[in-house]
Formats: sequence, structure tokens, C-alpha cells
Amino acid sequence: MIGPDILADLRTRLAHKIAGRPAIPPCDPLSISPWIAMSLLQKAIRRGHTPLALQAAATLLIDSPDRLWRRCGGIAFEDMGIADLDTLGLVTAALGGKRVRQTLGGEWAVGSFIVTAMAEARKCRSADDLLMGVELHPDLAEARHKQAELSIHQLRRIVLSQATLPERALALWFVLGTDRRPSPRLATRRGEPAFAFDLLDELGCPMTMVEIAREGFRRTREMLSPLVGLLMAGGAPTNPAVTDDDLGHEAFIGALPCWALDTYTREGRRALSRFAAGESRTAKWVRDRIPEGRHTAFLGDLLFQVEGGLMRRRLRWALGDSLRRQNEVECRGVSPSEASEILALLSSDIPQLNEVRAEVMEDTRHAR
Repeated sequence: MIGPDILADLRTRLAHKIAGRPAIPPCDPLSISPWIAMSLLQKAIRRGHTPLALQAAATLLIDSPDRLWRRCGGIAFEDMGIADLDTLGLVTAALGGKRVRQTLGGEWAVGSFIVTAMAEARKCRSADDLLMGVELHPDLAEARHKQAELSIHQLRRIVLSQATLPERALALWFVLGTDRRPSPRLATRRGEPAFAFDLLDELGCPMTMVEIAREGFRRTREMLSPLVGLLMAGGAPTNPAVTDDDLGHEAFIGALPCWALDTYTREGRRALSRFAAGESRTAKWVRDRIPEGRHTAFLGDLLFQVEGGLMRRRLRWALGDSLRRQNEVECRGVSPSEASEILALLSSDIPQLNEVRAEVMEDTRHAR
């Protein structure tokens, strides 16, 4: 079965699943910005909050449909990856364009199905943890410089070698082309995407996964899709555990969960900036150790670790846990002991941050 046949098969399976639903949920949008809706969608899927995820999806479908489909594609590879290949394939099949979705039952029938499926699926963030390590881990600083100068065939040998997984992932990125998925930390160079996905096949990645990754990259232009393929080439985890993260108390501002206000929303950045100037232990720690111009960005990255990236039904396996730990404490720009300290402080100070978030949302309401 070649690529187009695999995608056609996935779309046929998606059509059957949509047709077999007992009912399509109502399209019930919220009165929020597209940026808050995108944040709410992804974090609600991570936390298994299906009703909230559907409301966020409805908001985007009405106000910014292109953002809905791009975000769904990104979520599938970032937050599910190898944990649920069936759902990953169905979501990828749904990204084929409005005309394709019309044949599958229409925009909301397809969107509500894949959002529900992702919220209920097992989760794995190993591809994103690997991506962050490739970009940020200090041990890869020399490799990021040297690999940029290698030929594509030299990079191929690294991908196929016994080098560390992050080194092989970096080489795969350069083969794909940093012009197609840029990074401020990697030199820009043209790649050969077709060759990159052929490499996944050469590594032994299942053909269906190769085609899902290829189509995912074509639709999202994100490096996460080939990295999921690279992880699968190493073999799926054997008998992994599935556990819920400790989500703690979930505070709300009206109908909106506080965790939707992250660094990628205007209100979330405003709250982080105000929080950084406050008197919490976290704010004092940041002001003592981090350059002033980086306070908000530094807190935003930390906030993802202690709140935004948390999920229900997380796949637990040795490599995944190792990649997660490296990303949390070795890629923060401070020592591992300092990273652990500030992560613990911010986790304990979330109630104070939520108070600031509520103040910001109240200010926003009055400014309208």
C-alpha cells in the first residue's frame, strides 16, 4: 500500500466512525478570543475535559477555522504521538481540506469527532520533549553548530547511527530542512523532506506511520511529525503504564479555567508580567536570578512545566520519562538544582498567579 492508499484508507475509517456516532454534539462557542480558544482547546484535550475542548473548537470553527485545523494537527503530534496511533491517523486524515471534510460529514461533524477522540485518547509528549532538547539542551550546543555544515549524506549516517537520540533527531531536522521548519537556534539550510521521510522508512518505522508523519508535516509544517516517526522507528513501548498527572485544584474565572491563560495569550502574558513584579516567592526568585527583560518569558516556560503541559492518561515509559525530565530541569537556562527549586516554588504559588489572572480578566472586561 502506497502513501495515497494509506491516507484514503484512513479517511474511509474516519467516515465510518463519524457515521456511526449516535449524535453530533451542539456547536456551542464561547465569547473568548481565538488565542484563548486555541490555548483552551489544547489544554482541555490534555486534561480530558471534553466539553470545554468542544466549546473551544466551536469558537475557533466560527471565528477562525484555519486555526482550528492547524491546532488540531499540532495537538495530535505534540500531545498524543506514539500513545494512540489510531487517533493520530484519524486526525491527520481530517486535515485534508474543507472539501475532504465535506465528504466526511461537514466541518463540525469532523471537528467535534476528532476533538472528542483526542480528549479521550492516551497521551504522550515525548516528541515535543525531544524537540525542546534538540533546540535547548546545552550538551547539544556543539552538535547544533557542526551538523549545520554537514552534507545530507553525512547527516543520513548520523540518523542511522548509534548516536544519542537527540543527536539523531537534530540530524533528521537538518535533513528535513531548517528553512521549512525554522528555529532561532539552528542555522538556516535547505533540506530534502522526501529524503527525510525515506530515512524513517529505512530506520524501520512502520509504513503507515511514515505516511502519517509525511502528511502531518505537509499540513502543519511542524517538526513534531517526523520526530514521532523517529520514536516509532525505535519500537513502541512495551507494556507502558498510563497515569494521570497531579492536576491539583482547577480554578475558574467565570466559565474559563485559569490554566487557559498562558504565555501565548495576551491576557496570560499580562498576568505573568504583573505576577513577576509581585511579592510571591517565585517572583522574588526570578528577580534575583533572571535578567529583567526575560522575567515574563522565563515564567511562561516554567508555567508550561507545572500547569500547561499536565495531562490525564499520560503514557509512562523509561525513554519518555527521561526526555521529560531533561526538558524540565536541563533546558531552562539555569542549573538543574535551580530549575527544580523554581518549578517547586511556582507550583506552590499557582493560587497567587490565579488571583492575578482574575484581576487581569476583570480589567479586560471593564476596558471593553
